[in-house]
Amino acid sequence: MSLIAIVDIAHPDLALTPTIRACPDVSIEAVSHSTTDPETGMFFFLVEGADETFDEALERDHTVAAWSLVDDLGSTRLYRLQHTEGTKLVSPKTTELGGLLLRAESNDRGWTVRLHLPDREELATLWEYCEHEGISFELYRMFRREEWSEGISPELTDEQRVALVTAYEEGYFEEPRETSLEELADVLDISPTAVGGRIRRGTGQLVSTTLLEE
Repeated sequence: MSLIAIVDIAHPDLALTPTIRACPDVSIEAVSHSTTDPETGMFFFLVEGADETFDEALERDHTVAAWSLVDDLGSTRLYRLQHTEGTKLVSPKTTELGGLLLRAESNDRGWTVRLHLPDREELATLWEYCEHEGISFELYRMFRREEWSEGISPELTDEQRVALVTAYEEGYFEEPRETSLEELADVLDISPTAVGGRIRRGTGQLVSTTLLEE
């Protein structure tokens, strides 16, 4: 059986933390395949709501050695980054313990990560590692998954789940709509761009895990 843990991590030297705190309305998601191979030194991130201010924050970010804009899709941009030597990362330790970093999405203080680990012992070891490194480690949820191919629940982040539930309760999915992205942004205290991104990504994840077949 595999162990899935959803954890909030934070530290001033954690990857992109200065940029995250300088641009609280921007949503950043790590491209998962790059986080499982940290030896390459290059990491890819999808960013919702990025503009010149975000690029300026990257220039000032002491965890970023080099960066480039790979693609601009309008509301979403794809960036490629190389971190400085002193940047703190949890993905190498997770890999060392036989685990995977399945998802990483920015929050107000740092990152919300979804981890796949062999067992509770490895989770405890990762917690001890973070404590030694001074990395805040707050466990949100933990559950076991016996099979990868059957009974998979949608892998929504807490932010996506809250955005979707709030949008449903406020009538965003009604016809005609009873609320707007701007009004939802006021309720959630984030930007309309961030709300729209969370709803789109959350809806996409629901579709991929509940409607699509192999």
